[in-house]
Amino acid sequence: MNIVWLSLILLAVLTAAFRGTMSEVSKAAFQSATSAVELSIGLIGAMALFLGLMRIAQDAGLVQALAKLLRPLFRWLFPEVPKDHPALGAIALNMGANMLGLGNAATPLGLKAMQELQTLNKDQETATNAMCTFLALNSSSVQLIPAVVIGLRAASGSKNPSEIIIAAILATTCSTLVAVFSAKFFASLPYFKKSNPSGGDPK
Repeated sequence: MNIVWLSLILLAVLTAAFRGTMSEVSKAAFQSATSAVELSIGLIGAMALFLGLMRIAQDAGLVQALAKLLRPLFRWLFPEVPKDHPALGAIALNMGANMLGLGNAATPLGLKAMQELQTLNKDQETATNAMCTFLALNSSSVQLIPAVVIGLRAASGSKNPSEIIIAAILATTCSTLVAVFSAKFFASLPYFKKSNPSGGDPK
């Protein structure tokens, strides 16, 4: 990615030099930097609110209750993960953060879930079906409240920043269904069954 970004910057500078618009590029760069800082500050309130709610839910035991509620779904999604394994709690937290649209909060929870899933992995160099399924679920996750996008729209002066909620739910539901069923389909193929380090059975 560093090479991609560096290439884009160099291409922009060379194009500006060729067309004689270096002053416009410099002005736009400084304006964008200022806008990025202002936007970040504007998002602090929304992020702090939803992250605080997530922490309260965790301390109140709502996360554990959510994990129990989702246990039948987890048994289908991750059949090789034992029912009381810590990975399921981390996955539940990650799903909760993603459902609220808190991408930044979901990232460390996703990393924790992957670390826990890795403890069940017999081959540390090959991802298990559970890890692949979780990655697909995390990447496509259903969003009930796209908090970050709502915050961005509010910071940009939208009159009704929450009007995208229905569209976001429909779009992310479709993406999640496609991702999960794709992961399950590939996991059922003989080649991937042979390469699954966990062997497909709970420990």
